[in-house]
Amino acid sequence: MAAGNVNPFNLSDSDEEAEQRLDEAIDTKRSPSDGTPGPPPGNPFSPPADAEPPALLLSSNRTSPSVEGISVSATAATAMAGSTDTRLSVDLIASQLLRDQYILTALEFHTELLEAGRELPRLRDYFSNPGNFERQSGTPPASKDQVLGPGGPLNRAGSISTLDSLDFARYSDDGNRESDERVAVLEFELRKAKDTIQALRANLTQAAESEVSSQERKNFKSSPEIQEPIRSLEKRALNFLVNEYLLKSDYKLSAITFSDENDDQDFELWDDVGLNIPKPPDLLHLYRNGGCGPPSPRDTVDVAVGGDSAETNLNSQEQQRKFDLQQQQQTEVVQELEYQISLLSSEKDSLAEQIRKLQSEIQTLRKSVSSPPPAPLDLGSQPRPDAPSSSDPSQPQAPPQPPLDNGQYLDIRGSSDADVPPAVVPSEPPTQITTHHAKLKTRVPIQFDQPNRKLSPAFQQALLSFCKMSSDSRLGAEVSRIADSEESVTLMLGRCLPHIVPNVLLAKREELIPLILCTACLHPEPKERDQLLHILFNLIKRPDDEQRQMILTGCVAFARHVGPTRVEAELLPQCWEQINHKYPERRLLVAESCGALAPYLPKEIRSSLVLSMLQQMLTEDKADMVREAVVKSLAIIMGYIDDPDKYPQGFELMLLSLGDPSERVVSAIHQVFIPAFAAWTTELGFLQSTLMPALLSRIEKLLKQGEHGLDEHKLHMFLSALQSLIPPLFSVVLQNAPFTSRARLQGDIPAIEVTRFPRPASPLQDVATIIGSRETLGVLLALYDHQLEHEGTTGWGSMLWVVNQLLPQLIDIVGRINVTSSTCVHEFSRFFWRLCRTFGKIFTNTKVKPQFQEILRLSEENVDALTGDGILTKATVPIYATGVLTCYNQEDDRKLLVGFLEDVMTTLSLSHAPLDSLKASFIELGANPVYHELLLTVLWYGVVHTSALVRCTAARMFELLVKGVNETLVAQRVVPALITLSSDPEISVRISTIPAFGTIMETVTQKELLERVKMQLASFLEDPQYQDQHSLHMEIIRTFGRVGPNAEPRFRDEFVLPHLHKLALVNNSQTAESKRIDIATQLFEAYSALSCCFISEELMVNHFLPGLRCLRADMEQLSPEHEGILSSMVRECEIKLENRGLGDAQGSVSIAASLVGEDAKTKFLSKMGQLTTSGAMLANVFQRKK
Repeated sequence: MAAGNVNPFNLSDSDEEAEQRLDEAIDTKRSPSDGTPGPPPGNPFSPPADAEPPALLLSSNRTSPSVEGISVSATAATAMAGSTDTRLSVDLIASQLLRDQYILTALEFHTELLEAGRELPRLRDYFSNPGNFERQSGTPPASKDQVLGPGGPLNRAGSISTLDSLDFARYSDDGNRESDERVAVLEFELRKAKDTIQALRANLTQAAESEVSSQERKNFKSSPEIQEPIRSLEKRALNFLVNEYLLKSDYKLSAITFSDENDDQDFELWDDVGLNIPKPPDLLHLYRNGGCGPPSPRDTVDVAVGGDSAETNLNSQEQQRKFDLQQQQQTEVVQELEYQISLLSSEKDSLAEQIRKLQSEIQTLRKSVSSPPPAPLDLGSQPRPDAPSSSDPSQPQAPPQPPLDNGQYLDIRGSSDADVPPAVVPSEPPTQITTHHAKLKTRVPIQFDQPNRKLSPAFQQALLSFCKMSSDSRLGAEVSRIADSEESVTLMLGRCLPHIVPNVLLAKREELIPLILCTACLHPEPKERDQLLHILFNLIKRPDDEQRQMILTGCVAFARHVGPTRVEAELLPQCWEQINHKYPERRLLVAESCGALAPYLPKEIRSSLVLSMLQQMLTEDKADMVREAVVKSLAIIMGYIDDPDKYPQGFELMLLSLGDPSERVVSAIHQVFIPAFAAWTTELGFLQSTLMPALLSRIEKLLKQGEHGLDEHKLHMFLSALQSLIPPLFSVVLQNAPFTSRARLQGDIPAIEVTRFPRPASPLQDVATIIGSRETLGVLLALYDHQLEHEGTTGWGSMLWVVNQLLPQLIDIVGRINVTSSTCVHEFSRFFWRLCRTFGKIFTNTKVKPQFQEILRLSEENVDALTGDGILTKATVPIYATGVLTCYNQEDDRKLLVGFLEDVMTTLSLSHAPLDSLKASFIELGANPVYHELLLTVLWYGVVHTSALVRCTAARMFELLVKGVNETLVAQRVVPALITLSSDPEISVRISTIPAFGTIMETVTQKELLERVKMQLASFLEDPQYQDQHSLHMEIIRTFGRVGPNAEPRFRDEFVLPHLHKLALVNNSQTAESKRIDIATQLFEAYSALSCCFISEELMVNHFLPGLRCLRADMEQLSPEHEGILSSMVRECEIKLENRGLGDAQGSVSIAASLVGEDAKTKFLSKMGQLTTSGAMLANVFQRKK
C-alpha cells in the first residue's frame, strides 16, 4: 500500500503486525506440538511445473527502502517455500490461506495482487461476500469456497470501515473469542487511523513550508534583512505556547480572551497544531535557551507504540529482527542522502569554477577597453559568457543576465567585492518601443566617467568605504534598490507603507490615502492588497467628516478601477470586519461605504449581503449618526436594486426607520429613503396599488384599536410617510396622463411659479427632479391644467385612483379621529394642504372641495342636538378649514374660509352642539398671524349676531384667540368687542366674556388695558344686580384660580385675593347647599393654586388666612375630606406668622408644598421668590432643615 508522504523511518504497524502474525502462523503449522494438522501428504507448496516465482508477488511500484515497500505476501511465500528456486501457483497459495483460516494474510495477499494489476477471482469472490464474515447460529453455508474455522463464520466488524477494519490474526483452535475479536478489530482501526493522521500531518507540514509564493521567496532572498511573514502552522504553534504560558502564570482571563480570539484552534491538544514534530519546550525554556535552535531531524526518530498488550510480549528474536530491518532501511536512506549531497557539492564546485572564469574574462575585456583598473561586477548584473566584446562601438552591447530579483530593481549597493561603480561602455539607443513599460524593460546602460588613474581595486574599495552607507537594515535594503518598472514600484510601496503609516501624525494621515489606494489597485499579491485596504480602513482612529469623505472618495475610485469582483472580494470584507467597532466614527465609515460602493457591486451582492449588513446596523447600532448614515445608504441601495422580491423587506425597513426615536434618522428617512423607495415602487407599479394602500390600512387599523386611546406617535409616523409620497404620486399622475405623449420641448416653455409647489424637504422630493427637468415639468403642468379644466379625467387611471379611492378614504379617516387632539388635527391639516398645493388649484376646486362640501352640509339637521354626534362636530371641520381652504390666499379663498367658519359657528350654536370642532379650527388658524384679522372678522360677526347663543359662542372664542394676538389688536379689536358683549342684555353672554377678560389679565402688560379689564371685572363683583348670579360667581372664581398665579402681582394682591376673601365669607351664609358646595369647591381649587405664589404678611393676615378659615368652615360641613387639608394649610400659615424672628428670608410661605403634591422644582423656585434683595440670605435656602 502506498505510503504517501509518511516518514520512512516510521514503521507501519499494520504491515509489521501482519508480517509477524504470518510468521507465527507458519511456525504453528509446522510445529508438531501444536496439535494442529500439518501439511497434507501432497504438499500444496511443492513447486509445480507452471508455478510462478515468488518475486511476482512483489508490488511493482515499491522502490523505497521503507518497510511498506516489502511485500508481506512475498515474505509469506518465502517463509513457506522449501527452496528458493521453487515456484508456486498464486491461486494455490490463496486456496491454502483461506483453507487454513489465514484470513488477514489472504487479505494482504489480495491487496498486493490488486496493486500489481493481477486480481485473483477466488480472493475477490471471497472478500466481496458478506456471508463469510457473519456468525450464524444455524448450519453454515455449504459453499466450497468458504472454509469455516472451528467457530464458524466470523462476526462482521461493528465499525463503519470495510474489510480493512477486520483483524483475523486472533483466532486459534480453542473456540469462539468474540470479545477478543472485537478488541482486535478496534485496535487495528486505531492504528490505521493514527497512520492516516500522521500522513496527513506530514502533508500539511510540507504544504505549509511551501506556502510562501515564489515571488516572495525571491524577494526575501534578494533582501535577507526583510523578515519572512509568519506561516500558518508557525502561528498555531506559537499560539499554543502562549496560551500554555498564560495558564501556567495564572493569567486566566487573558487566556480565555486569547482562546476566544483564536476559536479555530484547540489549545487542549498539541496535535491540533498540525505539525509533524514533537511538542517544543514551553516559552520560558525557549527564552532561557534563546540561542539554541531546534534539534536536527537527523537527531530525532518517530517511534510508533502500539496499544495491544499482545504486541508488547513479542519475543526478543522478533524485536531484534525488526530492529535490524529498520536499521538497514535507515542506512540505505542515509547513503542515498549522502550521495545526493556529494552530487550537489560537485555541482557547486563546477559553478564556482565557471564564475571564476567569467570574472576573469570580464576583467580581461575591461582592460582592453579602459585604462583604469576595472572593478568586479555583481553577480546579479553579469553578462552572458558569450556576450560580444564591447570594444566595438558600432555593435550594441548584449543585455545583462537577469539578476536575482528578476530584474525588478537596480541594485546600487554594488558588488560584494567592491563598491566602485563599473565603467559602462556607451551603446546605441534601443529600437523604437511603443510602450513606456517596454522602455523600462530595455534600459540603456548608464555611462560613468572614469578617471585616468591606476589605483588598485583594493585601494579604491578601501577609499570608498569611508562613504558611510547602510544597507543592513530593512530601510537600507529598500533604499539601496531603485525600482525600474511600475510593478517593482508597486511591490516596494506594498512593503514600505505598513511601516510608514504608524509614524505619520493622525491629523495628516489622509495624505497617505492616494498612495495606499494606488498600491492596493496595482499590487499583484491578494494578501498584500488586503493588508493595504485594512490599513486604509484603520488609517485614522476616529475619522471626522472630512477624513471619512476622503476615504470614501478613494474607495469609489478604487471600485471604478478594479471592477465589481474585486470590490466584493477586497473592500466588502473590510466593511464587515468593522461593523461592530467600538468607535461610532468607524461604524459610520462602514455605513457610508456601503452606500458609496453600491453602484459598483454585483447586483446579487447589493440585494443580499449589503442589504443584510445595513439592516443589522439599523436594528443594533446605538449611535444616531450611524443609523442616519445607514438609512441614507439603504436609500442608495433602493435606487439600484432590481429584485422585486425585496419589496417587502424594503417596506419593513421603512417602517422600522420611521419608528426610530432619533429625529435625525426620521428626517433622513423622509428626505432620502422614502423618495428612493417610492421611485422603485413606481417602476414596479406598486405605488398606487400596494405601498399607499398599505399605509392607509395601517392608519385605519390604528384608529380602530385606539377608540379608548389613540397612539398619536404611530399615526404621525404613517401619515408623515404618506405625506412624503405625495410628490412621487403626482409624478405618476403626470407621467401616466393622456397628454404625456403630446408633451414637446419646443417653442416657448411655460414658466413654473415659484410658489406652485410646497418647499420640498430634499431635492429628491422635488417634482422637477423626479420628472427629469423643470422644462419637462413646465410643459406637463400646462397640459395638466388644460386637461383638468376642459377635458376631464376620463381614461386617466392614475388620476381616477386619486379622486375615487384615495380622497374618499382619507376623508373617512378624518371623520374618525379625535377632534380634541390638536396633534392629529395639525398632522392631517398639513397633509391635505400639501396634497392640494401639489395637485394644483384646479384640482383642489374641482375634486377636493366638492367631496368635503358634500359631507359638510351646513344645516341644523346635520347635527344631533342631543348627543352632538354629527359631521360638524368631527375633525372634518378643522381639517377642511385649515388644510383645504387655506391652500390659496386670494380674496375669493379668504371669503370662502370666513363664510365657512361663520356658518359653522352659527350652526353649532343654534344646535347647542359641542364647540370642539370650532375651537380646533381657531387654535390651528390662530397659530399663524396671517389669519388673525380673518378670525377677528368671524368673531365680530358673532358679536353682532341676533342670536344670544351665537354671541355666547363668539365670547368664548375670544379666549382662544387672545393668547396669540398682539397687544395692538387686543386693544383695538378684542377689548372693544368684549366690552360690547359685557353689556349684552343676556346675562349668559356677559358671563361668557369673563374667561376672555381673565386671559387678557394673564397675557397683556399694558396698564391702561389692564385697568379697563379690572374695572369690568369689578363691576361684575360689586354691582348689586350680580349678587345672586351663581353662574357668574362660579366663572369668576374659576377664572381667578386659572390666571391668578400668572397674572400681574399687583392685580393679584389688590384685586384677586380680597375678592376671593369676600366670596368665601359670603358663601358661609349661603342657604342653598348645592350652590354652597359648588362655590366651596371652586374656592378650594383657587386657594390651592394661589398658595404657591408670593404672599406678603399683610395679605396673609388680612385676606388669605381669613379666607382659608371661611373655606374650612364650609368644608367641615360639606366635604370633610377637604377639611383636613385646609386645616393643615391654616396651621402652617399660622406657624409662619409666629416665626417672624427668623428673618425676611422666610418671609413668605409655600403653604401647599407638601399638601397638594407640588414638585421639587416649584418648591425651589418658590423659595427663591421669597428671598429679599440681600445676597447674604441666599445661603439660607440651601441649609438643611432642623
